[in-house]
Amino acid sequence: MTDTRDDTVHYGGSAGGWGSVTGMAKVFKRELSTPGTLDTLMRQNKPEGYMCASCAWGKPASPHSFEFCENGAKATIWDLTRDRCTPDFFREHRLADLRDWSDFDLEMQGRLTAPMRYDAASDRYLECSWDEAFSGIAAAMTPLDPKSVVYYASGKASLETSYLYALLARAHGNNNLPDSSNMCHETTSVAMKKVTGSPVGTCVLEDFEHCDAILYFGQNPGTNSPRFLHPLQDAVKRGCKIIVFNPVKEVGLMRFVDPQNPVQMLTQTPTQLAHMYLQVRPGGDLAAVLGLARHVLARDDAALADGRPSVLDTDFLAQHTHGWEAFRDEVRATAWADIEDHSGLTRADLEAAADVYVAAERVIAVYGMGLTQHVHGSQSIQMVVNLMLMRGNIGRQGAGMNPVRGHSNVQGQRTVGISEKPELVPLDRLAEQFGFDPPRDQGLTTVDMCEGIRDGSVKAFVSLGGNLARAVPDSAMMEDAWRALPLTVFIATKLNRSHIVHGQASYLLPCLARPEEDMQASGPQAVSIEDSFSHISGSWGKRSPASPKLKSELAIVAGIAKALLPPNPKMRWDDWTADYALVRDAIAETYPDEFHDYNARMWQPGGFYRGNGAHDRVWKTESGKAEFTVPTVLSALGVGRAEGRFHLITMRSNDQFNTTIYGMDDRLRGLSGSRMILLINPDDMKRHGLRQGDVVTLAGDAGDDVRRAVGGLTVTPFDLPDGCVGGYYPEMNPLVPLWLHDEASKTPASKGVPVRIERAGGA
Repeated sequence: MTDTRDDTVHYGGSAGGWGSVTGMAKVFKRELSTPGTLDTLMRQNKPEGYMCASCAWGKPASPHSFEFCENGAKATIWDLTRDRCTPDFFREHRLADLRDWSDFDLEMQGRLTAPMRYDAASDRYLECSWDEAFSGIAAAMTPLDPKSVVYYASGKASLETSYLYALLARAHGNNNLPDSSNMCHETTSVAMKKVTGSPVGTCVLEDFEHCDAILYFGQNPGTNSPRFLHPLQDAVKRGCKIIVFNPVKEVGLMRFVDPQNPVQMLTQTPTQLAHMYLQVRPGGDLAAVLGLARHVLARDDAALADGRPSVLDTDFLAQHTHGWEAFRDEVRATAWADIEDHSGLTRADLEAAADVYVAAERVIAVYGMGLTQHVHGSQSIQMVVNLMLMRGNIGRQGAGMNPVRGHSNVQGQRTVGISEKPELVPLDRLAEQFGFDPPRDQGLTTVDMCEGIRDGSVKAFVSLGGNLARAVPDSAMMEDAWRALPLTVFIATKLNRSHIVHGQASYLLPCLARPEEDMQASGPQAVSIEDSFSHISGSWGKRSPASPKLKSELAIVAGIAKALLPPNPKMRWDDWTADYALVRDAIAETYPDEFHDYNARMWQPGGFYRGNGAHDRVWKTESGKAEFTVPTVLSALGVGRAEGRFHLITMRSNDQFNTTIYGMDDRLRGLSGSRMILLINPDDMKRHGLRQGDVVTLAGDAGDDVRRAVGGLTVTPFDLPDGCVGGYYPEMNPLVPLWLHDEASKTPASKGVPVRIERAGGA
């Protein structure tokens, strides 16, 4: 495996190590966090402790002494800052002026401290009481058609809050419950459910203790889920081989120094992670995996010709799958030349990777948004499932599909009812349980919501966390439409751009952060979350709240519901706010198979497992079996290659979590000082007459005659495939057309955006 090119900007160190420790210390020092922050970190992701509000990686039953990573620590420190964004700040700043501020500078004002309402005459947020906020929101919503109201959730709110939020929306009269899944992993929910019957991954955390090989697609653990580096390191030390498919050479998949290993820290001798690192073209994973399948068939043909056993799991194929023959025939009919062209990889490399797959008894396929955020992302995921089914690598120990989620409870929110798809929610049970008739029509996805904001059919937007105005595609064009909304409501901990790109009436409702003590009438309250492995864990907040005027997310949702909805004795908003255990009882009544004995089990070390049919080879599909699918394309890109066209990959830095920017450094890529950069292969630079340091504009090239552009980007040589450029999310979002999304799930295609490079004076 070759390392990163010498003529590119790159990081020569390892993931983890002293760089990780220094990164945490820098944020801790800048944020002047409270002394209790250290205690919170020591309790983080441990039984009876605080569940990290960063990513959704699993919580082990036997945790490390320090069961937090660099990004998890940054998220906690960020929440527990001593900085405060008080009403005085808004008296000093008009919102029109704040629109010129960066994302970083807005959040650096610190924790919001009091409920606020927008005053159009002064263009400022003004402090109001909670009763004024709730009654004002209800007064603004009541005249509106309930179908014109959207209830968005960011993916961080607890299961208890999420359940009540979904109940509020349906009691109001709509299924408009998009969440951050729509932006990243809805492709998984759609693609996996069709072929395995499960909308989520099929692995549990312990599977990584038994796998022999890992196929790793389009995900960066060094930045997005650093705690994952520990099981990857352990697997490699056991002899497991990791094959990486990623256009970007990520240090977190190449070298790791364990910060909890004194010998590694003193010697700085890293563990080499990837056995092979294949820089696939954007959207080329589909062709690459088909190439693996083609070589597996060739190996099987050779084995049978020699009188040896089949390399396929023929019993599994016969008993558990449907559609095998059609898929097999399509693979045989696909030419290697086409596979190499679309994947950007050589036949020899793909055959070597397939040999690793064949030699391994148990294989896990790991993937992230590099697979999901494409026009044909669903087909890419299903192609990986095809490969895994060939050798029975789903539904047994040490094997399976493992999508890596971002927000800490984004999977759990879907589990307890936050979904625009009514067929995924037990509506009949809710009707009986709460004495109302839930709406049965399809709700709005995030893309649908954006289209509704632009055409005026969406009238009100309620946001449970998040920074959606900054996160959506076509964000520059969306902002004007956003400000035309009659009503926006934001439940948040810190100021962000969505709050200053607001509706004509707007409310900013500050909430507790997860590490803070949540004191209600019955005493301190715990909440629970679901990790990527379908395990439910409880979380206690212990820190003093940032302001006495804060309410919990659950209490805010209940307050809106009480003011907006007609009285219903079965909807016990006051009782639920006083005692969250009663909410968990209600969840268990709605979902008895998964949440029985909820309150008793939520403190189980490692969390309690809510189950997964595909994990147990119970296939809840139309055929009752795992489905092979035949791809209709060889590239997941919706707009193909052309002369002068590049495909942009939007990326996150080492110093950010989604739209939250902790700083201007991207240590693991060797970048610092600015986020307005264009990463490009040195050979492409030469072909297009570019030099390092040139300042250029990226212009959209999707073919719809809409001018999309982001300027002021500094050309930076970086190790990427030919025809591929990289830039930071969310700064590059104005280049992503709203209509460019996965065909099945409407997930934005942010990992393959067609663009052209424009220099001063023209293209």
